[in-house]
This record gives sequence, structure tokens and C-alpha cells, in this order.
Amino acid sequence: MNDKKRRVVVTGLGPVSPIALGKKDYWQALRDGKNGIGSITTFDLGDCPVTFGAEIKDFDPSAYMPGKEAKRSDRAIHFAVAAAKLAVEDSKLDISSLDPYKFGVYIGTGQGGIETSFNNFKLMMEKGSKRVSPYFIPMMISNMSTAYVAIVLGAKGPNLCVVTACATSLHSMGEAYHAIVRDDADVIIAGGTEAALRAISIAGFASMKALSTRNDDPAHASRPFDKDRDGFVMGEGAGVVVLEELEHALARGAHIYAEFTGYGTSCDAGHITAPDPEAKGAAFATEKAVKMSGWDKSQVDYINAHGTSTGLNDKMEAGMINRVFGENAKNITVTSTKSMIGHCLGAAGGLEVIASMQAIEENYIHPTLNYETPDPECDVNISTGRGVDRKVDRLLVNSFGFGGHNGVLAFERYAGI
Repeated sequence: MNDKKRRVVVTGLGPVSPIALGKKDYWQALRDGKNGIGSITTFDLGDCPVTFGAEIKDFDPSAYMPGKEAKRSDRAIHFAVAAAKLAVEDSKLDISSLDPYKFGVYIGTGQGGIETSFNNFKLMMEKGSKRVSPYFIPMMISNMSTAYVAIVLGAKGPNLCVVTACATSLHSMGEAYHAIVRDDADVIIAGGTEAALRAISIAGFASMKALSTRNDDPAHASRPFDKDRDGFVMGEGAGVVVLEELEHALARGAHIYAEFTGYGTSCDAGHITAPDPEAKGAAFATEKAVKMSGWDKSQVDYINAHGTSTGLNDKMEAGMINRVFGENAKNITVTSTKSMIGHCLGAAGGLEVIASMQAIEENYIHPTLNYETPDPECDVNISTGRGVDRKVDRLLVNSFGFGGHNGVLAFERYAGI
């Protein structure tokens, strides 16, 4: 029996975001500080008090799936399939050579097919139940994104749909990590997808006062950790990576972006929407990810923060970073990708992990847009301007979701066997 622990690496990246599709263009957009937030133009907002978001415009699902199938599936599924195909293409993975039962898919979503649900409910109310689409259920249920990707790729191994609100992507990747370590799979396509940028969701978040209301200046609405932040900006998209057992990746000569070394998860068990102001759960998840990686806290170079641009989250997260890392907190560069792409909910963490791979690959940390007025309650080392040229060997990615769900992932530069 081989008791050697299996190691997990990242070998493919598939971003579908409001600023770009595909790794090359996404990284360039991050480097350029491109802002994907603006007035919504592609659907009717009715009387919603918020009129902007981070849309993916001119997305053509037929570029990634047959047109007939695209009509029978929700936009969240479209994004998931596109991201998975982009990740596999980037990884140069030969799917035909894989054992299909050691090839899995873990793609979660926060809201699933909410547009499909809304449209069919409206249709039933207006024209009767017989007008509800026969594809309504498979278009709407949350697990269909991960199932559809498995069908497209022929992945017959472990297949899960994690639903933990904004922590969905990181939990999907973390659970995929454990599946590979325990030898349930050699390769797992993991991440999140979300297509909730629609009037019903905007109305709901606006009613609970969670969204920014800068309708007259949407480009400056997402301002994580800034003193004048007034809420998050909704986005949409998918962020998917190829996670692979190290020796499997080496055997095929794969390019390794980073080694996946740690995963911390917890629940605040305190409030349905507000984070624990003492950040005990978030701190536990962070400590766990660092300890699992075998790092000293002084070795962390970079944190891609949850950084939502809300009053409560940013204050909690900044305070947690300072308490966990103490004096070393000032040496850790912190960014929020949400300043450019908005909050993509269940897809947020996936897109942020991909952005973090750029830090290791290019020794560059992208900027946090709109950080203009420091908040003394958010005293962390924010990357602003045009970003930071810095060698990054070890990093964390944070996600904290409604319901008190906390997820933290740790990655480090691959240093060999």
C-alpha cells in the first residue's frame, strides 16, 4: 500500500467574465485595470432602484454548444460549459486518454436557473400551466450545470453541485481537492457559474439594501475597502479550473500554474446575511488553510480578498486579516477582483482563483479599482493604481457567503517533487 499523500495542482484556467473570456484576455484585462461595470442594457429592469451591473455582453452560447441545446438550457449552464471547455483547452488535457471514472466535475451555482424560473412562473400565471416548458426543470435545477459539463466532456467520475452562496466556487474546489487526495479522481473540473444578473435578483438584493445605488456613476460603484463604499455590484459569469493529481499532470507534461496546498471551511452560525463582526469563522478557515499548507503566517505574500464593497464584509475581512496575521499583515498585498467584475456570486471565487494564478505566473498583483479614501476600519495593504509587481510564492483566496459560509483556499508556487 502506498501511503504517500497525493498532491493536487492547477493545470487549466477557464474564465467567463464581464471583462473578458479566456485566460489570455482575462489576464490582460486585469493587468489593464479594465472596469466591467456599467448601466444595464440587455434586459428590462422595470422599476428597479438599481440600474447597473457587470454584464457579459454579446455572449454566444452556440460557440460552445449546439444551438438547439443552448435553447434548452439556462444561461448559467451556458457559462459553465464555456468555462469548462476553455479550462480544458488551456490545460491541453486529452480527454480521450482519461479513465472516465477518475474524471469528475464539481461546478456549483448560487442561484441556478433563476431566469428560467422567473420566465416560466410568469408564463404560467399569464397563460396557464400547459405553457410551462418541458425543459423547465432541467434548465432550472442547480445541479444541471455540473451534470451538463460532465455529459459534454464524458466525465463519469465524482460529480457534485455545491450551493453555498458566494462561497460556492471555493467550496467546490476544496471538496474537489479532497476527492483527488483520497484517490476518487485524478482530474476534476471545478469552480462555479452564475447568471443571476436579472431584474428579480437585483430587486431582491436592492430591497435588503445590499447593493450600491450609484446609478449616476456605475464605474465607481464597486470600491472594496474604500471608506465611501455603499454596497456591492452584481456581476455574472463562470470561473472554472482543472485540478489534477500531481503525478498525473507530470506524466503528461502539463503546465502547472500552482500547487493547491490548503482548504479551510467553517460556518459563522450566526445570521442569515450579516457576517460575524468578530470574524471567528473566517479566521478559523484562514488558520486552517495556512496550517494545512504547512506555512508560517509570515510566508503569505498575497490575499485575493472577498472584498465585496459592503460596509459589513470589508470591515470584518480587514479586521480578520489583521488579527490572524498580526504584524505581518502589513506585508501582505490585498486585492479585490470584484472592483473590476462586480460580485459574481457563486462564480466569484472561481474567477478570483484564476486572477490569483496570474500573481504566481507573472509576479504581478492586479489593482483594486476605486480605492480612493482609506477607511481606518479597513487597514490592509491594498493594491491600487496599476497593480503591484511582486514575486508571489504563497497566496490565499477568500470567499464568505450568506448563511455564514466561509471558504479559504491556499496555493503556492510549484517547487517540484
